[in-house]
Amino acid sequence: MVRVVGEEIETQVMSIQDALRLADKMELDLVEISPNADPPVCKIIDYQKYLYQQKKKQKELKAKATKIVVKEIRFGPNTDDHDYNFKLKHAVRFLEEGSKVRAYVFFKGRSILFKEQGELLLLRFASDLEEYGKVEQLPRLEGKRMIISISPKKKK
Repeated sequence: MVRVVGEEIETQVMSIQDALRLADKMELDLVEISPNADPPVCKIIDYQKYLYQQKKKQKELKAKATKIVVKEIRFGPNTDDHDYNFKLKHAVRFLEEGSKVRAYVFFKGRSILFKEQGELLLLRFASDLEEYGKVEQLPRLEGKRMIISISPKKKK
């Protein structure tokens, strides 16, 4: 025995064979919804249409989900003020748009000797961007690059 529900059907308890015949007569499918209920609940629906609607809902949710964009800014260990300010202005714009910013100092050749200088540059960069974003990861040396990550502050 199962409880049959559905649109244009009054809720009733009947045998599985009768429920299948009823669904067949309506050219729809009998789908078990709640197997743990007493008696189990089955619904008469167009299953293909149901699957299509579920897929459509998933697509809508995926479209509404925010996509995280990471913008990279590259410095040299001896970047002068004009270049620094130019790149800082770009970073501010990126953070205001809602993108994450990954800034890095690229050391080539013997410039790796100036890693303290690179770290100071990145810390200065982070402090200048303090009102636009928060530091996600402090300066860290990875091979020939020293990287810092900054994520945008939430808008109120």
